[in-house]
Amino acid sequence: MARKAKAVDFLVNRMSKMRLKDEALALAATVKEDISDETAERPPFRFFDLPSELRLRIYEFLLILPKTIDLDPTNYRIVAPYLRLFLASHRMHEEASRVFYGRNTFRVFPIHGRYINRKHPLLAWLPRRYRAYITRLELRLGPGFTRPPKGWVVDSRLGLAAATKIHRLKIFIEIDPASNEIFEGFRVGQDFYTEYCVNLLRGLLAQVPSVNEVEFDAYPSVSKSSPLLEGLLVETKLNQKRITWGPERGWDKIVEVGLAKTLQNKAPTTL
Repeated sequence: MARKAKAVDFLVNRMSKMRLKDEALALAATVKEDISDETAERPPFRFFDLPSELRLRIYEFLLILPKTIDLDPTNYRIVAPYLRLFLASHRMHEEASRVFYGRNTFRVFPIHGRYINRKHPLLAWLPRRYRAYITRLELRLGPGFTRPPKGWVVDSRLGLAAATKIHRLKIFIEIDPASNEIFEGFRVGQDFYTEYCVNLLRGLLAQVPSVNEVEFDAYPSVSKSSPLLEGLLVETKLNQKRITWGPERGWDKIVEVGLAKTLQNKAPTTL
């Protein structure tokens, strides 16, 4: 009996091992089928089958940058990676380039120390077809006030004749050397830099008549009564352009508060 019991136990153990082995093989086959189903060849996602509104939102999410685009040594890692999208196809290049150049802001003259004295600014390097898409420009004033760069000239090199869609010009003032006597030993003259900047603005508005809005902004050291800002405002009004205020200095809030107080003072008092 003992021998028969051992034989039975041996057969049971052997059958159990065979069952476990079969279950393991079956499980492996199931997993393999699932993986093969997941990795089976699927039709490619047809991006251009999306509605144009969705494609536009995707382009905007990828291509609109938070900073003004200019000649800068960091462009190879901040701007260039986004432009790889242009290489996907001719159609994507056409659609993406309209968003990139049409929705970003481009600086008229470079301010980085490596490029500030270059004869040709960024706009001069852009092909004519891309300049035609640009809608926003920025003129940054203050760098080089002791000796304005020779390349800061509004002429045909900028290629602004092709930029017929520009509607906004942002002017950012870093410093006004005529606003404080601390600049006495550094500035060329009391009114030199103010007249220089006003002439730049006059030339830009003449070259780009499509501009209908001029936005002013500045660092906190620049007051709203500074000679440079006042001169630029006068030139803007003479050209009948709409004046707006940027968020950096907070002038937009000051204007709103001032307007509210004016209306409150003029409001009739109730008896």
